[in-house]
Amino acid sequence: MAEKILIIGAGGQIGTELVLKLREMKGKENVVAADIRDNCPDVISNGPYVKMDVMDRDFVRKFIIDNEIKQVYLLAALLSATAEKNPDFAWKLNMEGLFTILDLAKEKHLNKIFWPSSIAVFGPTTPKENTPQRTVMEPSTVYGISKQAGERWCEYYFNKFGVDVRSIRYPGLISYTSLPGGGTTDYAVDIFYQAKLSNSYTSFLSENTALPMMYMEDAIRATIELMEAPVEQVRVRSSYNLGGISFTPKELAEAIRVESPGFTIDYAPDFRQQIADSWPGSIDDSDAKNDWGWKEEFDLAKLVKIMLENVDTALIQG
Repeated sequence: MAEKILIIGAGGQIGTELVLKLREMKGKENVVAADIRDNCPDVISNGPYVKMDVMDRDFVRKFIIDNEIKQVYLLAALLSATAEKNPDFAWKLNMEGLFTILDLAKEKHLNKIFWPSSIAVFGPTTPKENTPQRTVMEPSTVYGISKQAGERWCEYYFNKFGVDVRSIRYPGLISYTSLPGGGTTDYAVDIFYQAKLSNSYTSFLSENTALPMMYMEDAIRATIELMEAPVEQVRVRSSYNLGGISFTPKELAEAIRVESPGFTIDYAPDFRQQIADSWPGSIDDSDAKNDWGWKEEFDLAKLVKIMLENVDTALIQG
């Protein structure tokens, strides 16, 4: 019998796709979507849904215990740029929910947890190219600070209490199924909508700002592959580096121009530039490759083609 899975933050960019994929694999009745919204988003309405505020510890605990949930994917968080505008709330949201879930696993109510980290754990003193799995981590954003602290707590709960918590440091994620959500890497999603609307884009990052990115399908596959891996193969209990493809806004624009001649880009860097400058330009993910066989499938040309074919401009035109 399949273990019951709860995905908290199911209405977000990663959550939406993860719900659909896991329901396809595990049976829709076994995957409960949870989000703070009153109503279930239409895209994930093919299975059970519960309104859940991850900061309501008592409600979260009762729901998980009463419904015999055995795996939790804890995706609820404020992203980098949004968190900078409300740091106190971002810290509380990003940390308190994690403790609730870790404690449930410590008490043996849960068998397995997935908690996402991010390249935001790195900072201006981190080696920028081919950033190692273990390296200097001095994050300069609230989001990065909370993710670095979360990594340490995950590792602590594994070492002290045997909690099977698994994590990935996601690079920037690119998808056509949900809108940009307030992240510093979100220019690489928005650019496709603007390319289709006006064949032009103004980037909030400068032209030569290289950042690690990944097509969402690769990220979802990596997440599930990590969660399905035998416990002895999961050797990193802080969070795994995950590389994909690294590119600059200029390189992305050139790739779009191949598919959409005449596309133009200009640059008006804002406060997100400083965040991006503190992050790696490329990632060494050899531990993930060696431990559980990770391998990306989407390169830049393939990503650009699929995004231009599938983005729905009606989503941003209201």
